[in-house]
Amino acid sequence: MPPMSLLIKPASSLCQMRCQYCFYTSIADTRVQTSYGIMPVETLEALIQKALAYAEGTCSFAFQGGEPTMAGLDFFEAAVRFQRIYNVHGVSISNAIQTNGYAIDGKWAQFFHDQQFLVGLSMDGPKELHDRYRIDASGKGTFQRAMAAARLFKKYKVEFNILHVITSQSARHPEQIYNFYRKQNLPFLQFISCLDPVGEARGGTPFSLTPRGWQDFYSVLFDCWYRDFASGHYVSVRYFDNLVHMLLGKGPEICALQGQCCCQWVVESDGGIYPCDFYAWDAWKMGTIQQDDFPDLLSSPVLGDFIRQSQHLPRDCASCRWFSLCRGGCRRERENFVSGTLERNYYCEAIQNFLEYSYPRLLNVARSVRHTYK
Repeated sequence: MPPMSLLIKPASSLCQMRCQYCFYTSIADTRVQTSYGIMPVETLEALIQKALAYAEGTCSFAFQGGEPTMAGLDFFEAAVRFQRIYNVHGVSISNAIQTNGYAIDGKWAQFFHDQQFLVGLSMDGPKELHDRYRIDASGKGTFQRAMAAARLFKKYKVEFNILHVITSQSARHPEQIYNFYRKQNLPFLQFISCLDPVGEARGGTPFSLTPRGWQDFYSVLFDCWYRDFASGHYVSVRYFDNLVHMLLGKGPEICALQGQCCCQWVVESDGGIYPCDFYAWDAWKMGTIQQDDFPDLLSSPVLGDFIRQSQHLPRDCASCRWFSLCRGGCRRERENFVSGTLERNYYCEAIQNFLEYSYPRLLNVARSVRHTYK
């Protein structure tokens, strides 16, 4: 029995907001049924019972969307209750949730604190950048709601980090974005490359992140990050943290740096199971939590195909100086939906240039923190 890690969609693709670059809306639009609504509590109980019966050592539950808080606080109270009931092997359980902050109030914040949820709060920098694409159903910006959620998380001592999507617009303002988070005392940052819609050629939308935009953003961001590190003020940027970790001979925590895909056990609200959050569409459905058990799903031909396809890399990747710190990157960034093939990472040259630029200083950071990893 292995450790288990699940990504659960309690509200499917439902959301109070209409972020123009939302990757899950793009995925849901490819399915016969775009949304499966709110997960029935019976489905929640079944997946927790089966996961804890199979897990050994640790079991983590991450709730994403859409917007998972649309399932209601009662849903999450039931989740932790089921976890206590069905933890037959006494495994270590952790919970996480990714939220847009739209519905967060004191009750939510108190619950996350009491139940030790790790929260990822979606925010795209200062108001003028955040409100460009992160709008509600009436077309209004949502910056103030995100900031209100951040203040509540601080007030209730909730452990949380910022999830920032890099668009073509935000890629032009890395220093402004970094300084904003630093000024707001938001020191745990995860930056996510904006994904073009499924089935469309790359670079065709106003928010598309180009390779040059990726390179420029991360290069300037790294300068800011390293300057603070050298002065004794550490800001956690997940990508940089992982690169340092890898330089110290440790395994990466980001799945895109693993070298091949693994099964993320994505559970949609109807109980459908998929191998990856980026591939939760009909062709990659592995089964259902109602009818299948996890040991049987591991031998699913759908999962086998998904993992095998991710292992195919261009030949020159193996001889690349930076392969050990890149490993081909995320499959979604190698997928050519026009030709239907896996290719070199869309950001390949940008990643190479960034690593060439940052490598000496990354080594300095690794040497400086080596003692903390022993």
